[in-house]
Amino acid sequence: MRVIMTGGGTGGHIYPAIAIADKIKLEHPDAEILFVGTERGLERNLVPQNGYPIKFITVTGFNRKNLLKNFKVLANLRKGLKEAKAILTEFKPDIVIGTGGYVCGPVIKMAKSLKIKSFIHEQNALPGLTNKLLERYVEKIFVGFEEAKKNFKMQHKLIISGNPVRKDFFDVDKKECRAELNIADDEFVILSFGGSQGATKINEILVEMLERFSEVEKVVFFFVTGTGNYDKISTEVKARGIKLNDKTQIMPYVDNMPKYLAASDMVISRAGALAVTEIMVCGKPAILIPSPHVVGNHQYFNAKTLVIKQTAVLIEEKNLNAESFAETIWRMKESNDDLTKIAELYCNDLAENPVDIIYDNLGLK
Repeated sequence: MRVIMTGGGTGGHIYPAIAIADKIKLEHPDAEILFVGTERGLERNLVPQNGYPIKFITVTGFNRKNLLKNFKVLANLRKGLKEAKAILTEFKPDIVIGTGGYVCGPVIKMAKSLKIKSFIHEQNALPGLTNKLLERYVEKIFVGFEEAKKNFKMQHKLIISGNPVRKDFFDVDKKECRAELNIADDEFVILSFGGSQGATKINEILVEMLERFSEVEKVVFFFVTGTGNYDKISTEVKARGIKLNDKTQIMPYVDNMPKYLAASDMVISRAGALAVTEIMVCGKPAILIPSPHVVGNHQYFNAKTLVIKQTAVLIEEKNLNAESFAETIWRMKESNDDLTKIAELYCNDLAENPVDIIYDNLGLK
């Protein structure tokens, strides 16, 4: 069996693809899986780090602000189509699975022309342009949030799968994770992260939150800054005289996110599709701050899916200020037992891992 996975740019597109690939390899150890991405995206490093080969094609996204720059975009698209066709012809996959990002366009389109069965997965509550354009070329469309359904025309192709996340997120135990991190049962754990590259505005206000909460008894604060912001934040923390210890930590990146999420009582995060899904799977109340810099403001709609379920508070970045933010944290801390019960109830409704739903509908058995 041969499978091509395509998707890239951000971890939100790449990690679901890796989760699907891992499931296929689990069920079919002899399967050959090849990733197709771009050299500019995070897939260049993430895919090989997870044990899969990758090939690259040329493709760039449309420039909505300067239409004249799209002449080069169209030239790259033509080149990318030729490169995708060459890869598909040489590798001869049984199926192609796209998980988002511009790179999916040429690969899925050429797979259709070569009569290779293709599938796409849309992680966000508000689908991206690429996947909406590709729906006519694929057998089935998997969506991470039910709210995404209304944005597709071919409703008969839709399957609400949820977003694939690593099996580790389903198999963690809060008590065991707290013991590993030296956290007592009666301590309240706040976990903050803004993505692999961090989020500058969130980081700025969280330094002040760190200062306010670092001296509060029975509160543990894990602040994941993102690799690009770690040095700056470290300097600011030192300048403010904030004492760092086991209970107040800043980290550039967390390799074992399932452990830290499981150990936490409340999460502060951006609202990327994967982050929102991991928070849901772990049953955690959250404060979500959507990035205002993404196309279509799709993180806002991702966050709304948890707000509707009453497990999260949504704060737009333009409305961030230290006083109200601290009040929100305190309010959620005081009502954490009730919020956690709601979040865990919703988590328990996720009876099946999304990656299993996707696998079962690929026709590979």
